[in-house]
Amino acid sequence: MQIVNQTIEKFTIDYPLERIAPLNKILFIDIETTGFTAKSSSLYLIGTAFYQNGSWHIRQWFAESPADEATVVNDFFAFCQSYTHLIHFNGNNFDLPYLLQKCEQHKLSHNFDKFQGIDLYKRISPYKAFLHTPNCKQKTLEELLGINREDLYHGGELIDIYHGYVKNPTNEARALLLLHNSDDMKGMLQILPLLAFYDLFNEPIRAKKVQASHYIDYHGHDRQEVLMKLALSSPLPIPVSNLSNGCYFSGEASEGILKVPLYEEEMKYFYSNYKDYYYLPAEDVSLHKSVASFVDKSHRTQACASNCYTRKYAVYLPQWDVFIEPFFKRDYKSKELFFELTEERKKDRELFSRYAQYLLGKMAKTY
Repeated sequence: MQIVNQTIEKFTIDYPLERIAPLNKILFIDIETTGFTAKSSSLYLIGTAFYQNGSWHIRQWFAESPADEATVVNDFFAFCQSYTHLIHFNGNNFDLPYLLQKCEQHKLSHNFDKFQGIDLYKRISPYKAFLHTPNCKQKTLEELLGINREDLYHGGELIDIYHGYVKNPTNEARALLLLHNSDDMKGMLQILPLLAFYDLFNEPIRAKKVQASHYIDYHGHDRQEVLMKLALSSPLPIPVSNLSNGCYFSGEASEGILKVPLYEEEMKYFYSNYKDYYYLPAEDVSLHKSVASFVDKSHRTQACASNCYTRKYAVYLPQWDVFIEPFFKRDYKSKELFFELTEERKKDRELFSRYAQYLLGKMAKTY
């Protein structure tokens, strides 16, 4: 077994990683294997990245042959005991289960029970379409941020190189194997700013300014909208914009703009307990039986779900599901829901902050 140490000079991370844990308690990990299942393949390299004495460092455990596996695993677990948080890329599905299977195979009692884990893939991939990226492979995300690698190989190509190294060790082959893993480690550190998109949808957003405005749409019609200027919890590493269900979001650095259509029209509130109501066809309204019982029987009918409503002309904002009650609809079968923008709500900045968070969450799921 060989242990290789490297200090990453002049390296900074444009993400507040301290929110997760103290830097000296965070360990990044990535493994290299000759296959996907522990029973039928070999573990030949474990790479870690950690912060120490003001710099980021990489430590790699390299198995000169499959006979070094148990030693590599043992030494790695001994090293990581001083850490509390493990960060990895798709490690929940591969790296961690694979290492545990190797522990079982070599009758080692190590586990990850005491660690808290953060899977970068799991945190970023739900917003793949929002980022307009075809997939969430680590190299794809690196390219999205303009990160260039020295390593030109992918993991599958390196399997033959490792098999060849075991038979005929050369410095060139070992350097290629170590470089691929170290670039994976550096890449993980460099894509950390993309966690800002996880924060965008999961951390509080503050509406700094809210105003109503008019605009002329594509067909020349006068429209109204609410424009919210947002303060984001983490700076976005790249500008992003998206349009969904008539709502438009654009974000850059620590600021975002959210435009939401505003509707001034008559809508209907439908009562769920329609059996307690009469419908008055002439007035096109439903009244509770305690009141409508005084209306002539010829002017009333038993209300049903589709006509048990009250009509109201007001200003409304859209909602995908019930964010605020009471909710209004244009018609009984309509799937679009709205809530009234009352004078009191216009002044409620905290409400608009929650509404912005709600809308962004819905926009992300729409893609």
